[in-house]
Amino acid sequence: MLRNIICNSVSLGALALSFPVLAQDGSAMSTTSSVVAAATDSIIVTATRTPVDVDEIPASIAVLDKAAIDRAQDLGVTELLLRTPGVSYSRNGGYGTATSLRIRGAEAEHTVAVIDGVKLNDPSSTAGGYNFANLMVGDIDRIEILRGPQSILWGSQAIGGVVNIVTASPEKSLEGSFDIEAGSRETVSARAAIGGRTGPLAWRVGAQHFTTEGISALRPEFGGGERDGYRNSNVSGRAELALTENVSVDLRGYYAKGRNEFDGFMGDSADYGINREFVGYAGLNFDLLSGRFRNRIAYAYTDTNRDHFNPDRERQRSYEADGRNKRWEYQGVFDLADAVTATFGLENERSSFKSRSPSASAATPLPPFSRGEAEITSLYGQLSVQPLDGLTLTGGVRHDDHERYGGKALFAAGGAWQLGTGTILRASYGEGFKAPSLYQLFSDYGNVTLDPERAHGWEAGVEQRLLDDRLSLGASWFDRTTTNQIIYNGCAPGSSDPLCFVPGDPTTPRWGYYLNLARSEAHGIEAIAALNIGRLLLDGNYSWVVAEDRSAGSATEGNWLPRRPRHSANASASYELPFGLTLGAAVRWSGKSYDNASNARKLDAYTLVDLRAEYRLAEEAELFARVENLFDQDYMTTYRYGTLGRSIYAGIRGRF
Repeated sequence: MLRNIICNSVSLGALALSFPVLAQDGSAMSTTSSVVAAATDSIIVTATRTPVDVDEIPASIAVLDKAAIDRAQDLGVTELLLRTPGVSYSRNGGYGTATSLRIRGAEAEHTVAVIDGVKLNDPSSTAGGYNFANLMVGDIDRIEILRGPQSILWGSQAIGGVVNIVTASPEKSLEGSFDIEAGSRETVSARAAIGGRTGPLAWRVGAQHFTTEGISALRPEFGGGERDGYRNSNVSGRAELALTENVSVDLRGYYAKGRNEFDGFMGDSADYGINREFVGYAGLNFDLLSGRFRNRIAYAYTDTNRDHFNPDRERQRSYEADGRNKRWEYQGVFDLADAVTATFGLENERSSFKSRSPSASAATPLPPFSRGEAEITSLYGQLSVQPLDGLTLTGGVRHDDHERYGGKALFAAGGAWQLGTGTILRASYGEGFKAPSLYQLFSDYGNVTLDPERAHGWEAGVEQRLLDDRLSLGASWFDRTTTNQIIYNGCAPGSSDPLCFVPGDPTTPRWGYYLNLARSEAHGIEAIAALNIGRLLLDGNYSWVVAEDRSAGSATEGNWLPRRPRHSANASASYELPFGLTLGAAVRWSGKSYDNASNARKLDAYTLVDLRAEYRLAEEAELFARVENLFDQDYMTTYRYGTLGRSIYAGIRGRF
C-alpha cells in the first residue's frame, strides 16, 4: 500500500510539474537539457543540415548536450530519447532486444536516425527502419530530436521526425574522457575516448564495451526463466584535415557489434543473434565567395549484418540478412544576403538487401536469398528569410525520383517569431513520402503491389521565457495524416486469399504478407517546463498523443494504433550541494496502450522512478550512482516480453 501511494504521488507530481504549465518543446527542452546553467547562451543545432540557432527553427526540437547525457546516466540512447516529449517505445525484453522508437505516434520506421550526418536505416529490416537496440551512448556529444515531417531535408522515412546524433569533436590540443560502471545482473560498461587538435588536423577516437547477464526475454508466465544476456562493443572516430583556409576533408566512421540472446516463441531457448553495423563517411568541404557559399560533396556507406543461431539445431544458423546503403550527396549553403540563406542539394541513394531462413535439417538444401534493390535520386531546396528582426520564415521543396514509383514532389513551410517579451511563436507544415521497404516488397512475406506511404502534418506552438530565461514555459499542438500506411497482415490456416500463398506458387501457403492501410491520423499536445534556481534544476514534460486507424469501413476503424500510449509524462529534479554532491530524481509515467490492432490486448499504465547521485572528486573526475525502477514496477511495452526490474549501478567518470 505504501509503495502504491508513493508511486502515485510521484506520478501526480510529474503531471503537476509538466501539464498545467503546457511548456513548448523547442528551446525549452533545449534550455532544460542542454544549458540550464547558462540559459542565455545560444543553442546551435545541426538537425537542419546546417547550423541554426534553435530559436529560428519553426518545428519542435529537443536538444541533449553532453552535460545532460552525463546527468541522466543512461547507458542506451533509447532511454535518453524517452525522457523527451512525444516519444514512446516497445522492446522485446532487456538490453539488446528488438527496440521500436515512435515519435508522435508514427511508425518506428518513420523516424530517421542520423549519426554524424549519415542516415542509419537497415534495408534488410522489415520496414527499412533503424533498430535502436544496439545504439549505446558511447562517445556521443549531443542528441537532437526534431519532431514532425522532415522529408524536405532528410528525404524518405522522415515522417515522424529525425534523431540526429553527433559524436564528440576535439577542442584542445589533447583531450580525453572515460566512464566505468557496474551494477545489477553483472552489468559492466567501460568507455574511453581520446583526441586533439594539431595544426590543420583535428581527430578523436572513442570506444565502449558493454555486457550484462540480462533478464529473460519472455516473461515467466509465458515460459521464460533463464537470463538472456547481451554484449555490445562499439568504436567511433572522426578526423578533419584543413587543406587550405577554405578547403577541408572530413572522415567519420562508426562500428558496433552486438550479441543478444533471445527466447523462442514457446519459451526458453538457446537462440542468439549477432548484429554488426558499419557506418562510413568521406566528405570534401569548400567555401567560395569569401565564405558566403559553403559546399559539401560526400559519400556515405552503411552495412548492417544480422545472423541468428541456435546451437541445438543440426544447422545452427537459423536466419541471415544483410542491408546496405550507398549514398552520394552534394549540399550547398548560399548566403544571398544578410538575412536570406538558401540550402540546396542533390542526392543519390542505392539500397540493397538479402535474407533467408535456412532449415534446421542439414540435409535440406539452403534456400536462395530473397533479394531486392532500389535507387532514389533527390533534389531539394530550402530558403530561410528574416524579413523582420526576430522573425524567421522557412520554405522548401523536394523532388524524389524512385526507380520503381517515379517522381514525387514534397513541400514544407514554417516560421519562428521571437518577440521582445521573451515570447517565441512557432508554426510549420510538412509533407512526407516513404516507398515500401525492400523487405516489404521482396521477402518471403513481400507484396510487390504495395503503394508508397504518404503523410502531411502541421504544428503550432508558443514558448514564454521569464526570470532572465531561468523559467521557460510553452505548449505545441500537432496534427498528422498518413495514407497508404503499410502494415503486416497475418494469414489464417486455409485462407483462400491469393496473397496468402508464396508469389509464383499458388499451392504453398505463407504466414502473412504486407498491405496498405487506407488511412491513419495522429494529433496531440506536447508540453514542457524548465526552471533553474541556483543549484536547483527542475524540468518536466507531458504528451497527449492520439494515434488511430481511420480506414473508413474497416474492422479496426477508430482503434488505437498498437503500442502507442495516449498519455505520458516525465519529470526530473537535480540539486547540487555546496561540497560537490549532486542529488537527483527522475520519473517516467506512461498511460495504457494496446498491443494489437484490434485493441483486444491491453498493456497497463506504469510509473518508473529513478534516483541519481554524483560526487565531484576533482575538477576532472567524479563518482556517480543510480537506482533505476526504484519500486521494482512490473510492466510490459510488448505483450509476453519482460522488462528490467529494480537496478543499481555505480561508477566513475573522468574528463580531461
